[in-house]
Amino acid sequence: MFNLGSLLAEMVPPNPEVAAEAATALAETIQIAFVGTVLGFVFALPISALAMRNIFPQTLTTVVRAFFGFMRTIPVLFWAVFFVIAVGLGPLAGTLAIAVYTFGYLSKIYYEAFEATDPEILDAIRVTKAPRILILRHAIIPESMNTIISQLLFMFEYNIRSSTVLGFVGAGGIGLLMISYIESLQYSSLTTALLFTLSTVVAIDLLSGYLRKQFIPGFIQKPK
Repeated sequence: MFNLGSLLAEMVPPNPEVAAEAATALAETIQIAFVGTVLGFVFALPISALAMRNIFPQTLTTVVRAFFGFMRTIPVLFWAVFFVIAVGLGPLAGTLAIAVYTFGYLSKIYYEAFEATDPEILDAIRVTKAPRILILRHAIIPESMNTIISQLLFMFEYNIRSSTVLGFVGAGGIGLLMISYIESLQYSSLTTALLFTLSTVVAIDLLSGYLRKQFIPGFIQKPK
């Protein structure tokens, strides 16, 4: 208890001298989350369609779903460690880790949304003997657009938080700066970094929620 009290005393007041350094590191964290989310989304959107059992044969969908499950089950922190070993310390490792986890998460959400498309719409298009790619393009994706966008925004929120933690294993961003403050016992500087991170996460969460409510009719509210 005494050690906790001493730690809290050393953490206040925040050190304003590291504000610029913390802001720069936080900007890198946001970039990691944004680029990783976009990469994961770009691959998840088309590939997730291969798991649709009402479009593709079960032998294919079973393999694809198992692959998605594997990608999603492994924690993002493990992916960060893997990519730090593979490509070295820095934001590239964090970006790749975010991208892989985003791919696994969104792929599951998207194929479930795709399968929920009104069967009458699919039957009407099948009568024209349209190829699968046109069914996806003109029926399934438009019908699922609310889910696609709302879950993408939620994933970006989540990845902002994840990117902060990834720095603890050397994957860049403000987490890496926090570790350096802890190792050098600069606890007041750590408080500054924590306040920057908290305010950014809250702001992005509020902005994302506002965008979903304003521009996505019937959006799916993320679980509390």
